[in-house]
Amino acid sequence: MEHAADKWPAAIFIVVWSLAILVAIIRAQRGKNYFIRRIPGLNAIDEAVGRATEMGRPILMVPGLSGIGVVGIQALAIFSYIIKTAAKFGNRIILPTADPALYTVAEEVVRDSYNAAGRPEDFDPNSVYFLSDRQFAFASGVAGTIFREKVAASFMFGDFFAESLIFAETGNQVGAIQVAGTVQVTQIPFFIAACDYTIIGDEYYAASAYISREPTLLGSLVGQDFCKALIVLAVIIGTIAISIPQLGPGWFFIKWFTLS
Repeated sequence: MEHAADKWPAAIFIVVWSLAILVAIIRAQRGKNYFIRRIPGLNAIDEAVGRATEMGRPILMVPGLSGIGVVGIQALAIFSYIIKTAAKFGNRIILPTADPALYTVAEEVVRDSYNAAGRPEDFDPNSVYFLSDRQFAFASGVAGTIFREKVAASFMFGDFFAESLIFAETGNQVGAIQVAGTVQVTQIPFFIAACDYTIIGDEYYAASAYISREPTLLGSLVGQDFCKALIVLAVIIGTIAISIPQLGPGWFFIKWFTLS
């Protein structure tokens, strides 16, 4: 019975978390305009596209080793915004992939982005291609593309591992403006060292929500932030409850719920 009782706080927390996200998503879909702070790294996108236009050199977008999943789809959402911006100025884009399934989706995203920008004739099917699903074969292929094309801007969003520094340092050597973002915390120091702007941790998901303004993404982000605030509040109340037992028997339930 003791073990079963210990599971109640977790169960209640999961229900509250799920309800908060669902309510926020439904409100967003019904037209609620949630405020999301603009991430400084996003300001660099327009700057990088402008520099590529002036130099007449292409823009590289790398989703890392991402497959069809949350991280990969978020990366494509960010790339879609970049493509729409680049299409207005006629910039050539390059999007190599390491996952066959993501390649198929990426090709459709690029085509749809050109259509949304009113420039469907500028879409080049050869600008999106599959390189290799082997980590360092993919890294070598991307590095070679950076050197051959002398890219003016490099955007790296997705799942990155040991190849992250190869991409970032190669782009740095050709003088590209680089903006990177990943949820792999072990790779963030390398991006910070070699890139101009780095989007860190949860900002990765906030970036795609801010750019796309898609109601489901916005609602999910706001709902999770609300739950994080509840966690902080629960920790504070639980700390007080366990530190000051003289507050009375009513605090025993709070202590059990927040700290068990």
